[in-house]
Amino acid sequence: MLRFKSAGRGRGYTALRGGVESILRVAYAGGWPAALWGRTPLARVGITRHTLPLLPEGAPPLRVGFVSDLHLGPTTPSRLVDEAFAHLAGARLDVLLLGGDYVFLDTSAAKERELAARVGTIASVTKLAVMGNHDLWTAHDGLERALREGGAQVLTNACVTLPAPHGRVAVVGLDEPWTGRLDAPAAFRGAGDADALIVLCHSPDGLPDAARALARLPRRPEALFVCGHTHGGHVATPWGPLIVPGRVGKRFPCGLFDADAADGMTLFVSRGVGGVELPIRTFARPEIAVLDLVARPAC
Repeated sequence: MLRFKSAGRGRGYTALRGGVESILRVAYAGGWPAALWGRTPLARVGITRHTLPLLPEGAPPLRVGFVSDLHLGPTTPSRLVDEAFAHLAGARLDVLLLGGDYVFLDTSAAKERELAARVGTIASVTKLAVMGNHDLWTAHDGLERALREGGAQVLTNACVTLPAPHGRVAVVGLDEPWTGRLDAPAAFRGAGDADALIVLCHSPDGLPDAARALARLPRRPEALFVCGHTHGGHVATPWGPLIVPGRVGKRFPCGLFDADAADGMTLFVSRGVGGVELPIRTFARPEIAVLDLVARPAC
């Protein structure tokens, strides 16, 4: 199917991208790249764990699971997605965060059913999601509906407070920085009373806007920014990634960065799970993250 403009509200969909994706729809028909990748030892998902002392003294611990860049489609083996959600289901999460790019090339009724079912298997009390650039380039209304059917709330420049006993923690969800319409001041409204913030965004390129909005709050809470999009370079070397998308992504290709390095916010950039144009990864292992937020030590 030829398509040379965005099928959703996403910006930045060029005629060149449309041409490449039109070719890939034909070349990858039947999902043979995912089948081949799925037979290699590289088709494994790791669990990245961090303990972060970001909560106020006396606050109960908060376990957050994060998964991004599933890219359901012809280049992502089902085995990877199975393993990612098995890890999440076994982690006993308080909060599940979903970082966008749920599909590659196009959405479909089958992909939407799969997304809803997989999100629905996670038993956490709170599930929150943002959209990625690939989602916004397709018929994203169906993906948003699937996320809601799986029990997730989709945040677009919005803030929510977590339920008890974590009622002093808020989650800010930012729209996709490149293809969406990120509005950090609107997103941070209502965040001023929180003792700790989690900022959820698809791409690290939302970090500067989030840092400016955080600095304007009358009382500045500890903040964690979580995102994906970079794939850790997708095809990398033992010495680091070769190509990383985005200006901020080039500074922070993947991993955990402290607040001194990352504009005053603790930053976690996930390598994500799936594949896009290239149906395999090297030295950028797919991952999900389990982040344990704990109380800061007493001064």
